[in-house]
Amino acid sequence: MSATSARPSALFPVLAVVAGIAAFSVMDAAMKAASLVLGVGTALLLRNLLGTLMTIPLWLAKGRPAPTRKVALFHFQRSCVTSVMAALFFYGLVRIPMAEGMAISFFAPIIALYFAALLLGETIRPRAILAALLGLVGMVVIGADRFGAGEYGAEAIKGTAAIVLSAVFYALNLVMQRKQALLAGPVEIALFQNLGVTVLFALFAPLYWTVPDTVSLLWTVLGAALATTALLFLSWGYARAEAQVLVPVEYTGFLWAALMGWLVFGEALGPGLVAGAALIVVGCWIGTHRNQNNT
Repeated sequence: MSATSARPSALFPVLAVVAGIAAFSVMDAAMKAASLVLGVGTALLLRNLLGTLMTIPLWLAKGRPAPTRKVALFHFQRSCVTSVMAALFFYGLVRIPMAEGMAISFFAPIIALYFAALLLGETIRPRAILAALLGLVGMVVIGADRFGAGEYGAEAIKGTAAIVLSAVFYALNLVMQRKQALLAGPVEIALFQNLGVTVLFALFAPLYWTVPDTVSLLWTVLGAALATTALLFLSWGYARAEAQVLVPVEYTGFLWAALMGWLVFGEALGPGLVAGAALIVVGCWIGTHRNQNNT
C-alpha cells in the first residue's frame, strides 16, 4: 500500500516540470512575436521587468524571504547564465522556425547529464543516458525532416549557430536550476532571477532600446506571466527530483514549440514530427520509470 500511495507523489515533480516546460514554450512564441518588432534586448528587458513586478506580491505574501549572501550570489550567477542563454536563443529564434530552433537546442540535456555529475555529484545511470539519447534521436529525426524542406541563408545560419551556443548555456542552467531549487523556494528564485536579468539587460539598454507599441507590449506581458509561472513550476519540481530524472522531460517542449509555431507564425510541420514525438515519449517514460519503481 505504501508503494502504491507513494507513486502519485513521485509523479508530481515530473508533472510540475511538464507544466513549466509548456509555459516556457508558449512564452517562446510570445517573445518571438515581441522580438520581431522590438528587438531581442528590449523584449527581454520588458519581460523580466514585468516578471519582477508580478512576483513581488507573491514574495511579500511569503513573508519576504531574503537569501543569504552566498545564495544571493548564486541567484546572480544563474541570472548571468540565463541572460546569455536567452539572448542567444531569441536571437536565433527570430531567424528560424520555432520547431527547428527547439530541435537544435535539444542536445543541451545530454550536456546537462554530465554537468549534473560534475556540479551536483549525481551518478549517471544507464537509463538516464538511454532516455536522453532517445530524445535526442527524436529531435534529429524531426530536425532532419524540417531542415530538408528548404534552403537557409546567412541569417538562418547565424540563428542556428546562436541556438547551438545557447544550448550549452541552457545545459548549465538546467543543473544550476536543480542546485538553486535546493537552496531557495520557488517564489524567491522567480523574483531574484527576474530581478537579476532585468538589471543585466538594463545596463545595456541605451544600446538597443525601442519604444514598444501596444501589440508588442501585450506580447511581453504574456511572456512575463508565462515565464514567471514556468519558473515557479520548474523550481518546485527540480527541488523534488534529480536533474537526470527530469532532463528527458525537457524534450516535451518541442511538441509545444511545433504547435505554437504553427498557430502563431504559420510554420508548417513535417511528417517526421510523429516519429520524433514517439521517441521523445519513450525517452521520457524511461527517464522517469525507474524512479517510480524505487519509490
